[in-house]
Amino acid sequence: MPRLTPEQYLLYENEQSIRHELVDGYLYAMTGASDRHEEIAINLAAALQIHLRGTGCRVYKGDLKIRLADDFYYPDIFVRCHEQRDDPYFKTDPVLIVEVLSPGTQRYDRGDKRLAYFKLESLQEYILIAQDKIQVEIYRRSGQQTAQILDQASSVLNLESVGLTLTLADLYE
Repeated sequence: MPRLTPEQYLLYENEQSIRHELVDGYLYAMTGASDRHEEIAINLAAALQIHLRGTGCRVYKGDLKIRLADDFYYPDIFVRCHEQRDDPYFKTDPVLIVEVLSPGTQRYDRGDKRLAYFKLESLQEYILIAQDKIQVEIYRRSGQQTAQILDQASSVLNLESVGLTLTLADLYE
């Protein structure tokens, strides 16, 4: 398939039964997730939803795109704190992005995707959650080159961008 413009991509994507990210004009099909991946993502999304209710911040899980210039990504979870809804199919101003790592994507999520996401001026935190062991990596705008790593069930994850604190046991139950 030839390279797509953002407009071509959005038209194409709205007609597809599977999701695709668009990076540098090229489509990348999104594969299905494992049960563990989904359990962890839902645990965090539910905690965020309850915590943020009534604040004006909204939680999105898996099926809404983030646009960065001409590229489009589907993070596992993201939060934005803006009253305007803007485009119904993508957002451009997340304060928090979370990816649950998969064996095939973890290198990309830690590398190129992290660097791309931090080009978003609104982004304050980027969180990577392992699904095969207890481990969470926290990247913050103020220190995005090195991650804070938590790896004990009793460790406390402090999501500064949204004011939520929970233990890793809460994520992995």
